[in-house]
Amino acid sequence: MIAVVDVCAREAMLFAAIGFLIGGIDDATIDLVYARHRGRRGAVPSVADLRSPDEPGRIAVFVAAWDEAAVIGAMLSNALARFDHPDYRIYVGTYPNDRATIWAVAAVAARDPRVRLIVGREDGPTTKADCLNTIWRAMLRDEMCDGMPVKAIVLHDAEDVVHPAELRIFDVMTERHAVVQLPVHPLIDPRARFVSGHYADEFAEAHSKTLVVRQALGASLPLAGVGCAIERICLGHIAERRHGAPFDAGSLTEDYELGLLIAGLDAGKRRGGGVFARIAEYPGGPIVAVRAYFPARIDAAVRQKTRWMIGIALAGWDRVGWGRARDWREHWMRMRDRRAPVAVLVLIAAYLAALFWATSAILHAISGIPPVALSPAMTVLLTINSGLLVWRLAVRAAFTGRAYGWRQALWSLPRAVVGNFIALAAAQRAVFQYIAMLRGAALRWDKTAHAFPDDLHER
Repeated sequence: MIAVVDVCAREAMLFAAIGFLIGGIDDATIDLVYARHRGRRGAVPSVADLRSPDEPGRIAVFVAAWDEAAVIGAMLSNALARFDHPDYRIYVGTYPNDRATIWAVAAVAARDPRVRLIVGREDGPTTKADCLNTIWRAMLRDEMCDGMPVKAIVLHDAEDVVHPAELRIFDVMTERHAVVQLPVHPLIDPRARFVSGHYADEFAEAHSKTLVVRQALGASLPLAGVGCAIERICLGHIAERRHGAPFDAGSLTEDYELGLLIAGLDAGKRRGGGVFARIAEYPGGPIVAVRAYFPARIDAAVRQKTRWMIGIALAGWDRVGWGRARDWREHWMRMRDRRAPVAVLVLIAAYLAALFWATSAILHAISGIPPVALSPAMTVLLTINSGLLVWRLAVRAAFTGRAYGWRQALWSLPRAVVGNFIALAAAQRAVFQYIAMLRGAALRWDKTAHAFPDDLHER
């Protein structure tokens, strides 16, 4: 029995160690590319550096809303008060069986004609992409009635805290780029510092480093679904390809896929492709970003991570493939997008290895049989992995600290463990749901309950 436990411990540790080594080298390579790029780039431009748009135009803001009565009214009122742009219209898509959300939107629309309430034909929830397509058709009708074409479409969620300068940025940058993505900075709920905070850690690193590296390498830029703008003509080309529906209603992560699709379109290339816009509010100031509360409960975080894992790592593999042939940059980035299920297997192996080694130590102590020492090769491998782990935690803490301060940087260390357990639970759920999808199960909008901050003066 002791021999069997020892073999299980050794094999699980070997699998986990090799997996951690590959992932650690991958992450360290991204860090090196980022360091090289940062050393070459100049100062971050500010809003004051933006030129005036050559052809100012109307900006359409799309907000898909299902069961958002608790937040949509505050979000719309805040957006109307904050947006610094002379010509915009906010389109809110709702469902006929969600009367609470309809009334909340209607109350704001009655006070301000820039808010358009759109009620779809089908009961909800469908998919977010389906709701966005309903909004798109309503926007087309307005273009025909008003005789005024829209310049760009901006995507937001019902819980977003918009930035005053974002529409000005989109108005200028969509003249040269088909897609513009702003950083997303999750708000940290002080009552759920670990669950909501682990989103802050992940986005601080992803939207300060990883997307910067993707852009520097020339790889396609996935969209976050909020704080992003798509040039109207480019989105119209996609609608023509999809029989009038620019957003793929069969996708759980239509934003991610849309960014990759536009990067490969001739229309998108002629417009300069996608750009990740890191622009300071003022010289040396904070970055213009979209803020929002992410799930604060473990079950809600697991549901959200499940949708992301299915849409990007599982179904996304089938739907969008690997991009341009022999383009190692694109293949590398998409591999990183889809490594979550493999990373979860490695985590499971690591936890099993720890369990087996603990059991082995107890059995050896009871029996009096001395334990088998680690081989020199395994010792070297574990030493390298320990160094890579310390580096990974230090890098994440550094990016969290830059975005949220040193206290949150310290909190990011224990939050890494919380993130691992959420990923483990989400992976199991994602696999079962993905199998159900392959068997023909209907797609549904598996959304989470949202909160809108009350203390906006501090945001």
